[in-house]
Amino acid sequence: MQFEIGLTIFVFVMTMIVILWRPRGLNEAWPASFGAGIILLTGIVSTEDLIDIIGKIGGASITIMATIVMAVILESFGFFHWAAARLATLAKGSGYRLYWYIQLLCFLMTLLFNNDGSIMITTPILILLLKNFRLKKHEAIPYLLSGALIATASSAPIGVSNIVNLIALKIVGMTLYMHTAMMFVPATLGLLFMSCLMFLVVRKKLPKRLPSLPYDIEEKFFIKNFHPLKGKMTVETKRQRTKFMFKVLIYVFMVRCFIFVASYLSIPIEWVAVMGSLSLLVWRWYHLRTSPIDILKKTPWHILIFAFSMYIIIYGLQNVGLTAFLVQIFEPILNKGLLSASIVMGGLVSVLSNIFNNHPALMIGTITLTELGLDPITLKTIYLASIVGSDMGALLLPIGTLASLIWMHILKQNKIKIRWKEYLHVTLLVIPLATVVTLLFLYYWVQLVFN
Repeated sequence: MQFEIGLTIFVFVMTMIVILWRPRGLNEAWPASFGAGIILLTGIVSTEDLIDIIGKIGGASITIMATIVMAVILESFGFFHWAAARLATLAKGSGYRLYWYIQLLCFLMTLLFNNDGSIMITTPILILLLKNFRLKKHEAIPYLLSGALIATASSAPIGVSNIVNLIALKIVGMTLYMHTAMMFVPATLGLLFMSCLMFLVVRKKLPKRLPSLPYDIEEKFFIKNFHPLKGKMTVETKRQRTKFMFKVLIYVFMVRCFIFVASYLSIPIEWVAVMGSLSLLVWRWYHLRTSPIDILKKTPWHILIFAFSMYIIIYGLQNVGLTAFLVQIFEPILNKGLLSASIVMGGLVSVLSNIFNNHPALMIGTITLTELGLDPITLKTIYLASIVGSDMGALLLPIGTLASLIWMHILKQNKIKIRWKEYLHVTLLVIPLATVVTLLFLYYWVQLVFN
């Protein structure tokens, strides 16, 4: 048993070191799958455990991948250039106004898709827009950083916006409807507080007046890529293109609503998500005459492998006694009351997320909670506190979430370098305060509505 404990801890630590180090840009799915393979070969996780893992993460993984496919499809419709042009128009030359519209865009994209999909949508849009505005690096970084932070943290209000949240919901037996009822209001208020605090921190670095664009971003893109001679759909006017884009967004919103209805009716939500993405693929083929092969290439399937592999490693830690150890530590804290337990749990998951990434941190925390024998409301409240730590508190360092890692990868692809000093200048103040305030909002909301 001592050998199994030592081996499992060693595999977990080495896996996280390689994931955070990423030698030569190594994809995080490789070290995670290698570590999971060792755990399976040594029998620390049995075949029965593996079947249980597939049952817990299968539906969540399919749901998230289906929504990411919808996010990727948006790019082929020209959504990135259309959205960049709309942001430029709405800003009306004000750098401050642009900040708030970016915050709104990132919030809505995460609600419509998920945090990983939102990062894949909003980051290219912001890079495109800021490059066309010809902003200096120190002026562009506050927009890129604040947008990424709010896009990632916005997965807290609804459980379907984050793969690890969906997996954890399955573990605690909580529906999407209940998660939203208990979490949407306090988490959204926390996000608003976070946005305001970030604005105060970065305000002096934002340009008061934006330079004029050298050309129409939207018009140039559509003329180049959607000319009728290419056999593709062409939308003649900006008004028609805007109408078309809103149709696509309304469709995605309807799919999102059906997912909640399915959850309420105990219908597997992955069925709705898959049907929604397939329908959008057919719609794209009808308008663009484009096969789905490019979507298969662009979709980050490694997220699925990463989540599955990490859960195997976490299950191994549970099997060698980590959960029992954490239960002994956490039980005395519960006796001090729900508020202190929520803050401690949220803080603990925040710290673990910034050390090990939020996927293993939330999984460890959630499994521990299920072993404490809590009543339903207490279990759900403390679980939601851990979600705040996983989705918001994890953003203190740029390695705390998978979405943050994807964001840094996109920046690197576009030759944009944000130093840790620039990142921490914002997060050291904003993230701890926003996390604590959101945990307080959650506690008082639950006391007001559910007690």
